[in-house]
Amino acid sequence: MDALRIVRKGMLSFTVGNLVVTRIDVNIIFKVEHKHSHSTGRRLLIDPAGNPILTLPRLRWQVFRGDSKESRDLIFSAKRSSGFQLKTTLHVFLANNTTENAPDLKIKGSWLQRSCVIYAGKSSTIIAQMHKKQTANLFAKDTSIVTISPGIDYAFIVALIVILDAINLDNGD
Repeated sequence: MDALRIVRKGMLSFTVGNLVVTRIDVNIIFKVEHKHSHSTGRRLLIDPAGNPILTLPRLRWQVFRGDSKESRDLIFSAKRSSGFQLKTTLHVFLANNTTENAPDLKIKGSWLQRSCVIYAGKSSTIIAQMHKKQTANLFAKDTSIVTISPGIDYAFIVALIVILDAINLDNGD
């Protein structure tokens, strides 16, 4: 398994858009920018040079290549598996799964607890998981560790975690 570190910048910060993703050796590989407009907010997953890799609009959780919002650039969509949930469960559908009869991935977790597990389809096969890094320092940055199965795209997993973050912040998880 490969491992990444997700850091919420800012002491005791609960604002969206302050995430930095690094390798365990602390080299930055992604940042998350939160763009606000009068009608909707969206998040961009960007590389260290500031180039957009993925766009995550807020109103519908659809993820697009680069800075696009065009249907031809859709990579996947995600939605809650049901309305009321004590812990968030998301179903993820790749762009070519137009019927959405069965999810391609399933996420179970809680951003408040900084933990989640990402499964392949409806199976019990774990492709990634996140847990909070324990620290004794109250003023330390909020850090989570993500382990990812070999061959799984880092940006894809980070996009799923950003969606979980946004949903849980919106709902006060």
